[in-house]
Amino acid sequence: MSQTETDPIVREDAATQAIDQASQWRLIWWRFRHHRLAMIGAFVLSALITLAVFADFIAPVAPHDRDTSYVLGPPMVPKIHDQNGFGWPFVHGLRNERDPVTLRMITAPDPEVRRQVVLFAKSEPYKMWGVLSLERKLLGLSDGTKLHILGTDNLGRDVFTRSIFALRVSLSVGVAGVLISFVLGLLIGGLAGYLGGSTDFAIMRAIELIMSIPTLPLWMTLAAIVPKEWTAIQAYFAITILLGLLGWTGLARDVRSKIISLRDEDYVVAARLSGVSDWLIIRRHLLPATTSYVIVSLTLAFPGIILGETALSFLGFGLRPPVVSLGVLLESAQNIRTIAQSPWVMSPVIFVILIVLAFSFLGDGLRDAADPYSDKA
Repeated sequence: MSQTETDPIVREDAATQAIDQASQWRLIWWRFRHHRLAMIGAFVLSALITLAVFADFIAPVAPHDRDTSYVLGPPMVPKIHDQNGFGWPFVHGLRNERDPVTLRMITAPDPEVRRQVVLFAKSEPYKMWGVLSLERKLLGLSDGTKLHILGTDNLGRDVFTRSIFALRVSLSVGVAGVLISFVLGLLIGGLAGYLGGSTDFAIMRAIELIMSIPTLPLWMTLAAIVPKEWTAIQAYFAITILLGLLGWTGLARDVRSKIISLRDEDYVVAARLSGVSDWLIIRRHLLPATTSYVIVSLTLAFPGIILGETALSFLGFGLRPPVVSLGVLLESAQNIRTIAQSPWVMSPVIFVILIVLAFSFLGDGLRDAADPYSDKA
């Protein structure tokens, strides 16, 4: 047999050996990267997180700045071509005219005037993350006027700027809520699965009781208890803790079921016979075995907590101005007249949809990658 004929066999043996020697996390990564929707979700989520983290630099203006000359102005979409030909990305100038239908004065683009879009534009001094002093923004206009990529609201505030700052707040609520759920879910689910008996029975009945209550009315009832005189920061922490305290039940059930299947394994029995304490067995032997499932559960829990904050704020029971969250922005846009005349004020809903879809795709991909028996793995 020639060397050429043996090459496929050699390659197959090398691949098999690599799989046999790979760690659990490497195997999960190999399976995950073949899940196209999950990779798209991870990319979109990375982009949204980048927007949120560097919002101070990316946002063309400050979130509470008002442009009184451009109230309810339409989006300024950069172009590279118009009736005058091609050019560096630009937006048209502005002029005031009367709407022929509503007869109100509006700001319309002036196609005869070009304003160049520039990188690292000069801006008012600001502090990045409250620490680093900067005087440059990622994008701006050459004449020093304000760039409104998604238009402005009824007070002349930039919708794009407020959306990415709201994205930062909503994602931080999701992270904090998931961390609280993570601790409670691991602790309570681990105890229920390992101890069993009356402890398991009591914990599971409590979980079923919490899950039987409609989620939104429960959130609204508890959020209504938050005093109206509390500051925005106090309300932020209260809503975050509330969402975390009510979001641990699903993770606790997943951890419990996994630990029940592991507690009679030989290495667990050997540790118990060696006199190792129950807490150490749970912490060192059982919980690490549930890591991949916990990560999947946490990823899938993110959309629920973010949607919870958005729904509460939209209904007026969650975060309140001057805090800027996605729910707060949507709550301020729930005016039929405003939506009819300036639909761009509903742009924050796009970020809500992207967050939910990205986390859902990512969670599905992680779930399939963590399950070696999955058909998609």
